[in-house]
Amino acid sequence: MYVKPGCPYCQAAREHFDQAGAEVEERDATESSAWKAELMGYTNDTGVVPTIVNEGDEVQVGFPPGRG
Repeated sequence: MYVKPGCPYCQAAREHFDQAGAEVEERDATESSAWKAELMGYTNDTGVVPTIVNEGDEVQVGFPPGRG
């Protein structure tokens, strides 16, 4: 899941996955230029967070689904 600090939608996604008992790897797009580039690739250069990538093939841009 690609995130940025202070993002309330990212926090909502964290809480959702925590409640579901799902393990999620977070990538802060502000900490790494490589992660930012990946985020931009998944979002057609919009940078919308959170962007959730499931096993590399299913991408959800925004949370809840449809936001973004």
